Amino acid sequence: MVKKRILHRRLIQFFSLLIYNADARHWFSGTISASPGKLTCVPGLNCYSCPGAVSSCPLGALQNTLATGRLPVFITGILLLFGTLFGRMVCSFLCPFGLVQELLFKIPLPKIRRTPHIRAVTQRLSLLKYLILALCIALPVVFFVQNGIGEPFFCKFFCPAGTVFAGWPLVALNDTLRSALGILFSWKSAVALAFILWSVLMFRPFCRFFCPLGAVYSFFNRTAVLGIRVDAAKCTGCNACINRCKMDVRRINDRECIRCGECASACSAGAIRFCGIRPQSSLSSDSKSSL
Repeated sequence: MVKKRILHRRLIQFFSLLIYNADARHWFSGTISASPGKLTCVPGLNCYSCPGAVSSCPLGALQNTLATGRLPVFITGILLLFGTLFGRMVCSFLCPFGLVQELLFKIPLPKIRRTPHIRAVTQRLSLLKYLILALCIALPVVFFVQNGIGEPFFCKFFCPAGTVFAGWPLVALNDTLRSALGILFSWKSAVALAFILWSVLMFRPFCRFFCPLGAVYSFFNRTAVLGIRVDAAKCTGCNACINRCKMDVRRINDRECIRCGECASACSAGAIRFCGIRPQSSLSSDSKSSL
């Protein structure tokens, strides 16, 4: 049952990747799709500049809108819709870069051990993505006020997903782009390579510590329509689910929970299941006592 659940999630991840990049004509052309679907956004982190991308990245759209001095009304509505429906379930089912990190983690090399000290560090470090989210919102506005035009700073200078799925394929297939490479591309490639190596050693480091989109969806985790529910009547408070979690959550459905469902395999009482979520029933008894 557990393997079947994981397989289903993996298939959804792969299908999401293919659907996000469904313009197959551009996969090997070295050019970017001009799909009319780019007027809207997909739920996960998938760069507008991916050769086959048929829609836009919500994080990139947010920054670009702010960089031109406009209020991000439309993209805010999209984020509210996805967040209200799924919360961080988007991260575990509908994000291509999350899939890449999970596959890298499967490489049979030594991993960073999840000791209590390491877990305490990762739980604190996870707050960093909220600072990055604040900068993603503030910096384009500040530079627009100063210069009349802003920059999508996160996408331009940091985002490893954009480098892996857009930058590298375009440069590999486009002679003109290769001839124009500079220090910015070298910097972003170094960042992407660092995350690739880190992902081999630790589960989803970009998602956990740096992803502003995950930070946005985390605000909806306790109230999203779909997710994981802990049946308080069945829960024994053993915390096996929390100890099993590779995201180092403090409790089920907290801001770090990506609702992958793997915790259900650790629950001998059968108290964890996917369903429409009611906030008051989403915590284990041990977690309730710690609030």
